[in-house]
Amino acid sequence: MAPPPALRNKGRYVLLALALVGAWAAWRPDPAPAAAAPPDLVAVAAPAEAPGTPCLGPAPTASPAPAPPQALSGRLGLWVAELDPATLRPLRAVTQAPDGVFPLASTYKQAVLWAVLREVDAGRLSPGERFNVSTASQSLGDYPYDGSSVRDLTERMIRHSDNTATDLLHRRVGLGAVQALADDLGLCRTRLILPTKAWWAAQIGSSPAFLAGTGWDKATGPERLRLATAIDADAQRLRADVLQNRLNTYFDAAPDPADDLRVHNLSTPYEFATLLAHQHLRSGLSPDSLAWQREVAAMGYGRSALPSEVAGKVAAFAGKGGNGWRLLTYSGYLRTEDGRHLVYAFMQHGADQTYTMPNTRAAFAWIGAGLRAVLEGR
Repeated sequence: MAPPPALRNKGRYVLLALALVGAWAAWRPDPAPAAAAPPDLVAVAAPAEAPGTPCLGPAPTASPAPAPPQALSGRLGLWVAELDPATLRPLRAVTQAPDGVFPLASTYKQAVLWAVLREVDAGRLSPGERFNVSTASQSLGDYPYDGSSVRDLTERMIRHSDNTATDLLHRRVGLGAVQALADDLGLCRTRLILPTKAWWAAQIGSSPAFLAGTGWDKATGPERLRLATAIDADAQRLRADVLQNRLNTYFDAAPDPADDLRVHNLSTPYEFATLLAHQHLRSGLSPDSLAWQREVAAMGYGRSALPSEVAGKVAAFAGKGGNGWRLLTYSGYLRTEDGRHLVYAFMQHGADQTYTMPNTRAAFAWIGAGLRAVLEGR
């Protein structure tokens, strides 16, 4: 995919988080023994454990992933696993830095799709509801036509990684509804609460609520929702063109990638793969919504990038990616023709390249090597 116009201008690095074009209760493993943190583990506050919802804990022991291609620089994380479909336990897995915390960029939109369909099943959202785009709701990049339906928006969000479509849906179901997907699974290092426009407004210093220093990094539960709502309200006061211009200025100054971890939606390779496992194997959706999810999730990017020896065995696929300033993410679920279920989550942060889309081939070479190792039982 050709870079957006703003990214083709020298010196303009715009965090579009649009990831290629698109993406396809709860088991918790026995607690693993405490282990030393990997060198690239980034500490974030873990939400207080609610009764009956303990934190998932670190990734179970797995084989080291194959060596990443030399073209992949910066902090790297990977989790590739074959799952027992009944228990969702990994039968075999390969990994690198599975518990490192990384920005998700547009990969998080997979969770928005699941949250939307849960709201449809609950009767709180009608599939026929229509949405118009206002100055407040418009985010970066292209945006949907007025009158778009819920189904239209889900397709644009996954197939085209449309940021405005995502924000319309995220706000409609409620910021907390998307975060609840992680919280209910005990994914204590996963943050899914901010719409795209909100994290950019915070990153460039255009959210007074974020700048107030009220403990956003450590906030959990109702306090995190309160702060996220305030940050999002600040973002909606910005026109998209003003946001774009301020982002251009921000990225021209070559900021520290570590700042991304304060504002982005976040997860670890292991936790996000766990969320995908539940989304596609234990979603709790009605038959109609499950069919909707499968159809839309299959529009996401990744199947065509798999190595031929893996792609030829795939019967069903769901995937999504995300990219931004020095970061790249890809994650997905696949079912093979012989009935095996696999998940993968690749994360790169602090890459040498400011525009990371050209790293896609190397990323999928590594993902593919991990999938081959798992399928072959190595």
